[in-house]
Amino acid sequence: ISAGFEHGGNVLHRHLDGHSQLLVYPFESQLGNRTFNDFLASIERVQYRYPEFPEGLEAGELYEQIIDEEMKTFLRKRNGSKFKDTDLQLDEADRIAEFTRILGTGPYGRARVIEAFFRSTFSAWRNYYTNATDEMTHVGYSPAIGLDAERIVRDFPQIRLIHLVRNPFSAYRDTKRRPFPQSLSRYLITWNIYHSTVEMFAKLYPNNIRVVRYEDMVEGKQSFMSDIALFIGIEFEPAMLYPSWNAKEISASIAPWGTVLKSTKEYNEEIITELNDAERNQIAHGTAAISRHFGFDKISYLKPYYSAQ
Repeated sequence: ISAGFEHGGNVLHRHLDGHSQLLVYPFESQLGNRTFNDFLASIERVQYRYPEFPEGLEAGELYEQIIDEEMKTFLRKRNGSKFKDTDLQLDEADRIAEFTRILGTGPYGRARVIEAFFRSTFSAWRNYYTNATDEMTHVGYSPAIGLDAERIVRDFPQIRLIHLVRNPFSAYRDTKRRPFPQSLSRYLITWNIYHSTVEMFAKLYPNNIRVVRYEDMVEGKQSFMSDIALFIGIEFEPAMLYPSWNAKEISASIAPWGTVLKSTKEYNEEIITELNDAERNQIAHGTAAISRHFGFDKISYLKPYYSAQ
């Protein structure tokens, strides 16, 4: 799963949790490492990108290369993790041992390392609600990883990458909950870059990549999630209609998994009123072209903001 920040990637991630055919990573799967650097490096933090690995590294060194900040913080300094109260029973030594076993002997290509990263997590996860099998599909979520969609498809020709785009008014309001939010101008620039880039890749790799609107998910979950299941290649199950953790429904706020607190149409619309007039005006001007492409100007509660553009 890919998305911009506060675009509902965490919401979709939690809605896929509990599906009998899926192995859903517990937190953000931050695959990036500090070795990778390209012309987009200033756009997003490296942990949210797709990695490159130096040659000649051993299994343990490759494991450390992957930043995986949310999981490793939880495992190594639980009191410092926002997930400290989460019932996840996993010993990092077991995970490293499984990673080494699954990786096998070198040389190690990137695809093998990424596969071992996901498989070892579920091999070592002691209280995962079901047994992992080879027929199940692994699900990860990293907000900006769609920028690297072409490299991911190269490694995994059968990958299914779902990218969420959410209206920039609601998305920006939610990002203001962060202790260090981006400035509005920077947020709008990255909003345009994320979605136009992944839309380009979706046209180049239509069998692998699909761009979907968060608004469609919260306005009609049954039809939306049925389409998602078809794209992934799994059966639709009722568990896809609500957020959950380790197959247990999350009935209140989705935090700490993300700052989009509720997966409802009402929440998505109401929080726009918490922006001031200057913010709403700048967002409308700064996103008009891409928003019209995705049809946000046709949604009733967004239409007035774009009608004058």
